[in-house]
Amino acid sequence: MAEEKISNEPDVVVKIPQELPLLALKNSVVFPFLSTPLVVGRKKSIEAVNSASREHKIIVVVAQKVEGKDAVEKDDLYDVGTACAIKQVVNISNDEVKCVVEGISRVKIKYFTQTEPYFRVFTETMTEEPYGINNETETLNTTIRLQVEKFIQLGIPLPTTFVVAATNISKPEVQADLFASYLLSETSQKQVILEETNIERRLKKLTDFLAEELRKFEVQSQIRDKVQKEVGKTQREYYLRQQLKAIKEELGESDESFELINDLEKKLEKKNFPKEAKEKVQKEIKRLESMNSMSPEYSYIRTYVDWMLEVPWSEKTKDILDIKKAKSILDSDHYDLEKVKEHILDYLAVRKLKGKSTKGPILCFVGPPGVGKTSLGQSIAKSMGRKFIRMSIGGIRDEAEIRGHRRTYVGALPGRIIQGLSQVKTNNPVFMLDEIDKVGADFRGDPSSALLEVLDPEQNNSFRDHYLEVPYDLSNVMFITTANILDTIQPALRDRMEIIEIPGYSSEEKIHIAEKFLIPKQMEEQGVKKYNLKFSPDAILLIIEQYTREAGVRNLEREIGNVCKKVAREVLENKKYPKIITKNKVAQYLGVSKIQPSEIEDKNRVGVATGLAYTPVGGDIILIESTHYKGSGKLTLTGSLGDVMKESAKAAISYVHAKASDYGISESLFNKSDIHIHVPAGAVPKDGPSAGVSITTSLLSALTGIPVIRDVGMTGEITLRGRVMPIGGLKEKLLAAKRAGLKKVLLPAKNKKDLEEVPQTILKGLNLVFVENIDEVLRHALETDPSTGRKKHSHLQEGQNISPVIA
Repeated sequence: MAEEKISNEPDVVVKIPQELPLLALKNSVVFPFLSTPLVVGRKKSIEAVNSASREHKIIVVVAQKVEGKDAVEKDDLYDVGTACAIKQVVNISNDEVKCVVEGISRVKIKYFTQTEPYFRVFTETMTEEPYGINNETETLNTTIRLQVEKFIQLGIPLPTTFVVAATNISKPEVQADLFASYLLSETSQKQVILEETNIERRLKKLTDFLAEELRKFEVQSQIRDKVQKEVGKTQREYYLRQQLKAIKEELGESDESFELINDLEKKLEKKNFPKEAKEKVQKEIKRLESMNSMSPEYSYIRTYVDWMLEVPWSEKTKDILDIKKAKSILDSDHYDLEKVKEHILDYLAVRKLKGKSTKGPILCFVGPPGVGKTSLGQSIAKSMGRKFIRMSIGGIRDEAEIRGHRRTYVGALPGRIIQGLSQVKTNNPVFMLDEIDKVGADFRGDPSSALLEVLDPEQNNSFRDHYLEVPYDLSNVMFITTANILDTIQPALRDRMEIIEIPGYSSEEKIHIAEKFLIPKQMEEQGVKKYNLKFSPDAILLIIEQYTREAGVRNLEREIGNVCKKVAREVLENKKYPKIITKNKVAQYLGVSKIQPSEIEDKNRVGVATGLAYTPVGGDIILIESTHYKGSGKLTLTGSLGDVMKESAKAAISYVHAKASDYGISESLFNKSDIHIHVPAGAVPKDGPSAGVSITTSLLSALTGIPVIRDVGMTGEITLRGRVMPIGGLKEKLLAAKRAGLKKVLLPAKNKKDLEEVPQTILKGLNLVFVENIDEVLRHALETDPSTGRKKHSHLQEGQNISPVIA
């Protein structure tokens, strides 16, 4: 409804026919003596206007009970309306007519004479009850005028015609209609004023309605004043958005926040939530619904609800429980690693027999860099038909990385565990936590302690992320962790994981891996796949032994890639390139060898024993040298030895000193001579107890003058009583012995059981002797047994074929 105009009180009484066309108004009321422009769009309404225009230009205008309803019946209309004179009719379009009507009198609808194609009604003119001017009427008039002045003071926008009419019109009944039409916002309130024929009661009701409107406007005015005092960018945007919201409502456009709430509720219904999580999300959505979209907390709650809807509470992938297929996938992706593969296949077998209640295993792959720990996790996921997530936790120091931030912090997010699950959208992926041995700790917390809950099958079914604030079930996730060493992992955390050691590869294994995986991969990556290059086994072995020094195959792959790059360059330069890469070509392409293989002595020497060591890149041999010279009994240890290795050297000195007479060593030698023990490669730190046997052998050789047999290697910890204790890293040490050309290896007797895990390819060609004490070591390691003085023949005749011997 557009601006209304106030007509003067009519001098001529207009005769109103009893039967008239009816025009229904959606959300307004027309009062007598007011000119009102109307836009008519409904078919029935247009027919009524056209009919009235053809007849006597008088029509009944009635408000409908339900505002905005399009299709109305006679029961949807009020019984009291206004008979109006049609002053002007303009056709805007085929579907719309604009007309100006002026109210004449209140009328009451007696009955409907027609409902189609438009409403016609039989009416009765309502006469107003006579009244007299008394004190109460005067008081009511004064109150109403004061209320109108208050409206003007509050800055309510009112047209000039209203202000002029309010000051000029003196009749109370006309004033009441005028004020009700302009100042009341509710159609139902206007209708009450229209239906009241008693002037005094009409004024009382108007006073009450105006007081109610004033209270609303006063609150709005207070809010507006407060906002203006704290004016700023945010407040200004809020005010504009509220205005935009009101405009959209007037235009019939939907509210964005209302659509958002509906969308969130639909997603909530579709998703299968645990009861506690669902109640939490419902509560937050209700808070969101009652909150203003410009409030800072609105965005926090919105982000939280989005995360809760993103997290996979019940979504999971179906496991592949075909053992043969899983084995085929594991074998095609990785060479050897039988222990790991068997473990995965065992788990799948149990999963198939037991069903869905099987808890996911928590494995820890421990081994040197480049042996395939991370890629093995991907293969496990592939073989089980699960999604794969890799999360590197090396170097993280904040507990919130695991458990998330509390929602009170700005920019709070769930921990990386929940984030990873949200990315793959399943609650049963294979989740790899890489570099668990390199987790740090500082004032922000200890991530290792946070992982105790994540990696405990008895607790992780109710893992609580600080951000989500509700328990989340991690028991379906298969966690796999990787580490290079176990020493730095917290003991409680280590206890929760099943440790699977992945040792370094032997040269034979590396040749297999290179031929099957690395060479095809690098030929494709370097663009020479179509040229069908072949690497001879000797060429691969040369790269392994003289261009890389590692337990894994990462550098081997890099060097193979360098060879392929050289071939690619020769192809582009139209040079003749080799079809088969030989040893000579490798030397030509890669240049001077980077690694000098560890070599044993060229002959048996006094005071030099060959020990076996375990390093982060695999096994190696170490030559331990001992000598003595005139002095005062001082001991010198050199070669970057760690504390444990120094203690082993002191234990060896004490043992030899205690048993000196048994070995024919003079007691005075220890008082009148200084002893120096040195381990070459002084720049490389060395530590550990397993060199005890080698140090003792070297020392006894130096003090007795009996040479050590050059091709005998040894390892083992010694006690003060001369017992040989077990060691670790057996496979790596035997690999080093084989690479160095040793023929006989002396091992602690208690390590005999560990041979089951050493491949036969490594054992082939090695004579393994298991010893329990240092006397047995000396009988095999020295040319002459110092306790008997009997000289031995070499244990290997020239050209003799050696098979593994366990003594």
